Amino acid sequence: MEQVVNKNDLIEITIEDIGSEGEGIGKYNGYTLFVKDTVIGDRALVGVTKTGKTYGFARLVELKKPSEYRVETKCPIAAKCGGCQLQHYDYAKQLEYKENKVRNCLTRIGGFHDFLMEPILGMEEPYYYRNKSQFPVGKNKDGSTAIGFYASRTHSIIDTEHCCVSAKVNDDIIKIVRSFIEQYQIEPYNEETNKGLLRHILTRVGFCTGDIMVCLVINGKHLPYKDVLIEKLREIPGMKSISLNVNTANTNVILGEKVKTLWGDPYITDKIGSISYRISPLSFYQVNSLQVEKLYNIVLDYADLHGDEVVWDLYCGIGTISLFIAEKAKQVYGVEIIPQAIEDAKMNASINQITNAEFFVGAAEEVLPTKYKEENLNADVIVVDPPRKGCEESLLDTIVQMAPKKVVYVSCDPATLARDLKYLCERGYELSKVRAVDQFAHSVHVETVVLLSQQKPNDRI
Repeated sequence: MEQVVNKNDLIEITIEDIGSEGEGIGKYNGYTLFVKDTVIGDRALVGVTKTGKTYGFARLVELKKPSEYRVETKCPIAAKCGGCQLQHYDYAKQLEYKENKVRNCLTRIGGFHDFLMEPILGMEEPYYYRNKSQFPVGKNKDGSTAIGFYASRTHSIIDTEHCCVSAKVNDDIIKIVRSFIEQYQIEPYNEETNKGLLRHILTRVGFCTGDIMVCLVINGKHLPYKDVLIEKLREIPGMKSISLNVNTANTNVILGEKVKTLWGDPYITDKIGSISYRISPLSFYQVNSLQVEKLYNIVLDYADLHGDEVVWDLYCGIGTISLFIAEKAKQVYGVEIIPQAIEDAKMNASINQITNAEFFVGAAEEVLPTKYKEENLNADVIVVDPPRKGCEESLLDTIVQMAPKKVVYVSCDPATLARDLKYLCERGYELSKVRAVDQFAHSVHVETVVLLSQQKPNDRI
């Protein structure tokens, strides 16, 4: 069969769907093309960039007839920046896309069909919501300082002075650091040569408390003229912590392991509901303060605690979910592989005077079987909030053996979520209800909370 589309062809198509990475999907004589920066309903002239047997990729050349769902982006570099794949798409349609993404994964990968999917929980104001930002530092082609974000699927820095989804105070921070770099000729890091000093600017903002943190990631041990920079940053209202993170490795990993506080505290404080959390530069903390309380309330609702339950919180980080639900449980056990996160979790329990939460360091797939088999620690409810890769099968198998009445699964990846749910539901659990939460407006990412209920006696030993 002769291929209907070839590389460099210019063709006109109508976008009918959106892919998992936010690219528009259209067909030309039955041949599928993925086109970045398009939305459902666009009639577009596209240039074919890559072809395969059944599908290919193309770039947007000209919008012949814009979709009724296409909106003007708030950010002038949204099309170039890798952070916001959907900012040109009406927000209500973004929510519909994300809800469908979760539903489709559960159906296609998990094999689930008749399940209760509650309406996606969107944001009232889907801008300026990120409490954590990481700005790479480099040079523009003319040699001037570049501070911004990586272009999509590259490590080319798109220079910017303003981001429409991060905390507004970052504008002031970037301006101060940019001026400092140029005045004192601080050499930005070059990934290709592993030379240069300043790699990234990490910022954190406590949306409830107003606390602000700046952490400079450097390819070295010292930052020249740091006292000048500290003096300027301290002028920003709410500044509580200024630090250095040392990362001399030839890697694209942003943070190194060593942090040195230059001024103020080694942490900032924020709140979720009534619980206070200390957050260090290395801490994992949900980036959307405005939505995370709503997310955790769904977890609490699904867990349906009455005060006499033992709850395990796997991949607990600094104890955010553990401490949030501790008031409603008899006992909470948290597990996290990062030792510093567990130290933070213990400290967070202490400052909130929570005594019924205990934390263990280690991989969840190793700690849980040991505590269950050797120490006979059981669970009425297990909460899992794993990384994007999902849970190890050995961990899922231990959950099945422990046979908690409920499993509440919090996921940032619908595909691995569906895979893990299928495993559990083939071994005695039923998918009770699902709710997606928009934690990352204008991106393709979506958070999901799922309730699994035990429906029959577990016969696995």
